[in-house]
Amino acid sequence: MYAVTDLFRLDAEALRVLAHPLRSRVLTQLRLHGPATATELAASLMTNTGATSYHLRKLESVGLVSDTGDGVGKRRVWQAATRSHEWTPSDFVGDEDAEASLGWLQRHYQEYLAERVAHWVETERAWPARWRDTLGSGDDGVTVTAAQARAMWDEIEAVTHRYRTAGVGEPDAIRVQVWTHLLPTDSEIPQEQS
Repeated sequence: MYAVTDLFRLDAEALRVLAHPLRSRVLTQLRLHGPATATELAASLMTNTGATSYHLRKLESVGLVSDTGDGVGKRRVWQAATRSHEWTPSDFVGDEDAEASLGWLQRHYQEYLAERVAHWVETERAWPARWRDTLGSGDDGVTVTAAQARAMWDEIEAVTHRYRTAGVGEPDAIRVQVWTHLLPTDSEIPQEQS
């Protein structure tokens, strides 16, 4: 396995590069399924190799993907350079392009999540009971301050990190995606304390 960092913090340039339909799909494909050539990615994403190669180079320019070095000649094998990425919305205040890119990216991720959930609902009955009883979605509610919400988020990330490779080498292990959302239940925006 090649060196892949755990987390990448998006700056305005990386955010603008990633906020593109094919680029975000290419990065997701590499993260979920591992290294691939532009030709393999194009086939799985139903696009053409030229466009895929172009967008891989754009992602590489901001550090989101990298060449594994395993290619021969012009055939390059690409990998996600990071396991995940994050951003701090306040970093982009006043940068209209970055804020528009962030809005697009967040909507894109929500659409992808909705597609994954719908696919699970359609195919769940074909899965063994032990998986049907384990996989799926849930929700709960908590009452917390911003600092407590941050601490809870950090704990959730630590649990995910601890289980990231727990099943490697076990024949009945599968890859699952973990989605985390902390969303307000009220529409009233709290006032900042001075």
